[in-house]
Amino acid sequence: MISPEAAARLHGLAFAGQGRGWRAAEFADLFTQRGVVCIGAAEGFALTRVIADEAELLTIAVDSGARRQGHARALLGRVEAAAADQGAARMFLEVAEDNAAARGLYAAVGYAETGRRIGYYERGAGRVDAVLMVKDLS
Repeated sequence: MISPEAAARLHGLAFAGQGRGWRAAEFADLFTQRGVVCIGAAEGFALTRVIADEAELLTIAVDSGARRQGHARALLGRVEAAAADQGAARMFLEVAEDNAAARGLYAAVGYAETGRRIGYYERGAGRVDAVLMVKDLS
């Protein structure tokens, strides 16, 4: 298990320049909630919430110095397996339209776009859409 402080540090590094990272207190609160699963490693972590037969990937973060080495794919696979073990048949997520690396990863492992939230994420020069995606875990 990753500590709330370590999760906040990694999250801040992973999402630098894309808005504020989540705070340690926010992670501490999430970690106590029913159905929340966190898979962590030194390089990063993945956080999901399972409710009934659905899971939502809340966030996945990998230290920028450890990117493009398969860590996100491995974390995603582990958190999907953990969600399936808790009864989830589908995993949902949202990703910023301008996050090409994440969108590429999700598509490569079987996520399909199901919709968009127009102008959901604020960026310095404007707003970008959230791309909604889903994967069958069964």
